[in-house]
Amino acid sequence: MTLPATEHVAAFHMADIRDKRPTRRRAVAVGELQAGPVAWPLIVERRLPKGDALVMAEVAGLQGAKQASALMPLCHPLPLELVRVHCEPVAERLAIRVYCEVATEARTGVEMEALAGVNAALLTLYDLSKPVEPALSIGGIRLLFKEGGKSGLWRHPEGMSEAEQAHYRPRDIARLQGVSCAVVTLSDRAHEGRYEDRSGPLLVEGLRQLGAQVDHVDVLPDGVQPLAAHLRALAAAQVRLCLCTGGTGLGPRDLTPEALAQVADRRVSGLAEMLRSESARHTPLAWLSRAEAVQLGRMLVLAMPGSPRAAGQGMAIVAPLLAHALAMMDGEAHP
Repeated sequence: MTLPATEHVAAFHMADIRDKRPTRRRAVAVGELQAGPVAWPLIVERRLPKGDALVMAEVAGLQGAKQASALMPLCHPLPLELVRVHCEPVAERLAIRVYCEVATEARTGVEMEALAGVNAALLTLYDLSKPVEPALSIGGIRLLFKEGGKSGLWRHPEGMSEAEQAHYRPRDIARLQGVSCAVVTLSDRAHEGRYEDRSGPLLVEGLRQLGAQVDHVDVLPDGVQPLAAHLRALAAAQVRLCLCTGGTGLGPRDLTPEALAQVADRRVSGLAEMLRSESARHTPLAWLSRAEAVQLGRMLVLAMPGSPRAAGQGMAIVAPLLAHALAMMDGEAHP
């Protein structure tokens, strides 16, 4: 069937998340049922004619979170690993405050599941309470915070109470506040001005988002000696973290790992293997990478692939571990 040219066709699509890397995700949503002087004590004392509304609301919240993708057409179905629903009476407002916490490890977040859980619980409270007091209202439904994925921790601008903060303990990526860092791009073409370096700036931006102080940004030609000499100079200048991009492939001029081996006091093989294995969730070509990580004095050096996409993905992979790695190098106690 051919539609008239003037007729608009809405194009809906589920977000393509195939190239995203599964990470731990968590979200907490909240909302309130505003009851009245008749319904509120019956809810709290569990004496409503239809039964215990608080227990039933928590069960309904569990079901609501699990059924989010069935209710919202473009919501991805996810295997949820945690759903917790809690109903808290608020006497001063004659309200029931409902929380829904959802967590899993996946390629997309669970904020819709948390919101669906809150809505299902609130509607159940409404359903069980309306026979004794029809003048009820539902409101204040919002996401308190979400964790995980590329963006890390997000908090609602309205904030959280001290009790909510203490109970849920939102976790952000550990910061590199004020840490002296360097970014080095290894590329003959970029060094000669025949190619615009786009990977280095991505790493610089990623470090600055973590609060780091990026004191050195350089583009060097491929090869062992230029990078080896530069890394020794950075370590002498008290740089704590150096991210290198480029020269980790199988080409004849891909010699970044050899440069790191020449200056290393010791390897940090776990970080290199993590880069490969987690990058392989994006593309199987990651197994051809010779990504490397070493310690040079008090400086941690990571060598990542040279493409902008791989550099950005590599930054997201290692970012949660960088502050802890530096703390371990300084002999600080493990959390």
